Amino acid sequence: MTDWPNHAEAWRQWRDALSGERMHHGWLLAGKAGLGKRDFAMAAARELVAQPGVPQPQGEHPDIITLTYGPKDDKGEKAQAEGKPFDLARSIRIKQIRAMQRRLITRPTLGSRRAIIIDPADDMEKSAANALLKSLEEPPVGTFFLLVTHRPARLLPTIRSRCRTLRFPVLTDSQLAALLADGGLPPDLQAIAAAEGSYGAALRFAEQNLAPVAKVITALLAQGDNGVTGRGELARLIGPRADRERVQAVLDLAQSLVARAARASENPQFRARLIETHTALVSLAAEAPTANFDAGMLPFEIGSLLVAAAPASAPAHG
Repeated sequence: MTDWPNHAEAWRQWRDALSGERMHHGWLLAGKAGLGKRDFAMAAARELVAQPGVPQPQGEHPDIITLTYGPKDDKGEKAQAEGKPFDLARSIRIKQIRAMQRRLITRPTLGSRRAIIIDPADDMEKSAANALLKSLEEPPVGTFFLLVTHRPARLLPTIRSRCRTLRFPVLTDSQLAALLADGGLPPDLQAIAAAEGSYGAALRFAEQNLAPVAKVITALLAQGDNGVTGRGELARLIGPRADRERVQAVLDLAQSLVARAARASENPQFRARLIETHTALVSLAAEAPTANFDAGMLPFEIGSLLVAAAPASAPAHG
């Protein structure tokens, strides 16, 4: 999707700069995940490197370098080279930055400009961020950096200070509903509200049909669980053999609904329990991709964390 309704102001600022006498060499594309910042970065980079009168390739562009999560280990690198599936690292590593910097020694291929996209820049290792800083301080002529960031505060202050920021606002519920409808997906209002303005989250919730799951989560937070009936229903809806993508989507949904409930609550004790539950869900989401959880028990663990936050409920584990 390229026609994002929340990109108009970012495009105005970008094109004003592009048509000016001196284009800034570093840009932060800032906003929560799921707002199309990567799409913007790719389209903006193509505008940047396009040379008048020179045909531009439709697919991969030789003057656009994109850094994101690579293979997590040597085994993954071998699998990647062989065209086989591999597990991704959870950060952008210094060797990726070093490899990019070696390419900057040469001239761009088709024109006078080159674009470097780092997505997400806030997941660079500290050593990688420090290495990148050197290129930002003394950028090669014609080289421009577009750093996609969901959490700008995690970037080094020195990196932020050397970049101009383009901010991407969240989408309204009506915009999310329209985008989902355009994609042929049901615009469920509860799932849309849980997405909190992120099309990426709304799309994931819709594709996974999480509207019924959202209703059960909301009920567990509000009413607790007399016995394990509610948690059993949550487990049934999630599925006995849910894959990693579905489990992560459910955990994201639960975090969002708990955060909304905490913001809306006027009860200090309830809000404190919700905050504790949110912290526990964040930890569980971080562990889930690599930990050897029992697939059948993980939904009950999620449900028990929700029940523990409820104003009046049975003990969390039944």
